[in-house]
Amino acid sequence: MANPFRDMSVIMQFLLALAITVVLVVAGVYIPFSPVAQERDELDKAGRLRGQLTQEVTQLQVYRQRYAELKSQMDALNKQLDTLKTIVPEEKEADEFIRLVQGAAAASNVQLRRLTSMAIVSKEYHYEMPFDVQADGPYFNILDFFSRLSRLSRIINVGDLAFTDAQGNKGAKYPLRPGTTVSGTFTATTFFTKPADAGAAAAKPAGKP
Repeated sequence: MANPFRDMSVIMQFLLALAITVVLVVAGVYIPFSPVAQERDELDKAGRLRGQLTQEVTQLQVYRQRYAELKSQMDALNKQLDTLKTIVPEEKEADEFIRLVQGAAAASNVQLRRLTSMAIVSKEYHYEMPFDVQADGPYFNILDFFSRLSRLSRIINVGDLAFTDAQGNKGAKYPLRPGTTVSGTFTATTFFTKPADAGAAAAKPAGKP
């Protein structure tokens, strides 16, 4: 029996073999469940997964930058909180307050005659701690003393000023320093915050545990 393939020329045999090869490759690529088609599907899935992961990484990088910003803001807020705790401490720290006032008086060459603690006043978010103060000294020294009080790390309000001529205070039980011209009293008030449980205790109705 004659073989048509053998009767063809070499060129035709080559072209026919090439065509058959192309048909087989195309069939292998596009026929479902073929190894090539499965590999192609896996490659497509891997490409899509890579795209998703790349997008997620991009989003996470944005959050990473945002985290750095938030951490910087948190550090700044913590520093501000530490400063506020110095200005308005959580505890009374009455001894420290007295030391600050006495230090300001000594630096201004002002004599403190009385520094008496008064009743603490409770406010909504803080306590007021007033002191009755009596001081005397040269006029400009008194001004410097108040200036130093305003620059202390702790907030101090001064009120109820009542000053007189020190030379007219003949009944004083203490000797006046040379150059003393002003004597008087005032109220120096500082502040501290309420303990965390104080607000809750104040919010309870009277007579209930």
